[in-house]
Amino acid sequence: MANPPLKGIISYPVTPFDAVTGEVDLSALRSLTGDLVAAGSHAVAPLGSTGESAYLTETEWDAVCETTLDTVAGQVPTLVGVSHWSTEGTVRRARVAARHGATAIMVLPQVYWKLTEDELVRHYSEVARATDLPMMLYNNPGTSGVDLRPETVVALARKIPNLTMVKESSGEVSRFRAIRELSDGELSVYNGSNPVALDAFRAGAAGWCTAAPCLVPQRVLELHTAVIGGHDDRADALLQELLPFLRFIVHHGLPRAVKAGLEIRNRPAGPPRPPLLPLPPNETVRLREMLTHLLPGQLPPSAA
Repeated sequence: MANPPLKGIISYPVTPFDAVTGEVDLSALRSLTGDLVAAGSHAVAPLGSTGESAYLTETEWDAVCETTLDTVAGQVPTLVGVSHWSTEGTVRRARVAARHGATAIMVLPQVYWKLTEDELVRHYSEVARATDLPMMLYNNPGTSGVDLRPETVVALARKIPNLTMVKESSGEVSRFRAIRELSDGELSVYNGSNPVALDAFRAGAAGWCTAAPCLVPQRVLELHTAVIGGHDDRADALLQELLPFLRFIVHHGLPRAVKAGLEIRNRPAGPPRPPLLPLPPNETVRLREMLTHLLPGQLPPSAA
């Protein structure tokens, strides 16, 4: 696409839960979403794996979708993760997102049984027909257990006109260029693997889908500005500084790590929802050390 609806830093908020009741904390969600917009995020993407969408009831999912989109209020584009185990559930969520003004929707093949090619085509086609929104296919073999290779992705897109974007999270940098070349430049590709952010942009990725701005927004935005501006030495230096942090939050699971980081920053978002457990205390200490380095003078004193 010549003008993809999303580009740059696409920020993924966690879904806050009340630490006592365990219910979705919509007030904290509004605050977090507002902070992401104010920090300069180029787009906001609720209800991905970072947002623990798999652990929400449908009523909760709807409330998070509506609250996030109302808070963004069109200031930047929005990408709503609408994935569900069933096609019917994914279609329902896509329609809710469209009703509340989403810019685009994202669909992960969230499956128990591995889908055949015909089943993938039917699933994505029915979701695409549910709205007129552009759709992003999300390939994340680490969470879905399904790896959609570039050839499969492009074949699907050729059958589904509004499947115009791909979020590639396998960590294989060669796939960014492969998808663009196989689709003759028609598919916009986005990086979902934090550690390869710089290589992805240099391989033609239109954007970086990341939860890192919840904790270090300015560092992430600085990296994007440097690479887009051709300041390669500055971009390389920024990535090297960020890499331990980026690898840490991915390794420990984004909801756990980001929520621990928000607590460190005195912006609590509650614990992750069971079966997930909070980040262990010793790892929280490590995370504080990383954030102290990345955010000098900005952290409140430790309660310990």
